[in-house]
Amino acid sequence: MTATALKDLEITDLRVAFDGFTAVDGAALRVGPGDLRFLIGPNGAGKTTLVDAVTGLAKATGTVRFGPHDLLGRPVHRIARLGIGRTFQTATVFENLSVLANLDIAAGAARRPHTLLRRRRGVPEEIEHALETTGLAAARDRQAGVLSHGQKQWLEIGMLLVQNVQLLLLDEPVAGMSHEEREQTGQLLRRIGQDRTIVVIEHDMDFVRTFATSVTVLHAGRVLSEGTVAQVRADPRVQEVYLGETGAPAGADREA
Repeated sequence: MTATALKDLEITDLRVAFDGFTAVDGAALRVGPGDLRFLIGPNGAGKTTLVDAVTGLAKATGTVRFGPHDLLGRPVHRIARLGIGRTFQTATVFENLSVLANLDIAAGAARRPHTLLRRRRGVPEEIEHALETTGLAAARDRQAGVLSHGQKQWLEIGMLLVQNVQLLLLDEPVAGMSHEEREQTGQLLRRIGQDRTIVVIEHDMDFVRTFATSVTVLHAGRVLSEGTVAQVRADPRVQEVYLGETGAPAGADREA
């Protein structure tokens, strides 16, 4: 659990262009402390590029502020030190090492290099907490490479937790998961979202309906609509542009 007060993520007039193509075109949004915000939109809407800009992986203009900190122009490692972490569509874990070793390496990111080689007398509290929170306690000694797809995603999230990340940016975390893994992932996001802010890029609308606190819809690099799941689904622009229909979205009679 982080003891640090959570901060707003404020994005204003964000623009990212590649070789004359504008991937993000003046996007503006605010993610409040403790929000579980989902970014949705058609392929090419600029969702991943927006997250790349926030985390320093894409050059951008405009303003991105995390609390009092300006993010644009900072190198990736300095942004990470501010308490911002992300995952990718393919989990990036050390597959030849155990789950416990992966978490230990992540927890030692701020330690001096020679201390990483020092054998621990016990498992640090933050690692034990991450194992329990992610549901990986029973798999602590297994090689990460033999974990299921879902478990690898949970391990990557755990590697952010042990770094005391305040803002998690997750890129399609449930893609390729079984129904059971998707449900477990949603419950995991709710648990860690009790004292962190989470932004999730997602295409699975059932998952969004079940777990989102708020939703931002991107289209052509701009924010098309924002609000609760029910508000966004009722927006005619979203129905036409994202859902591909002018009437009520499929399943609209279901409670959002």
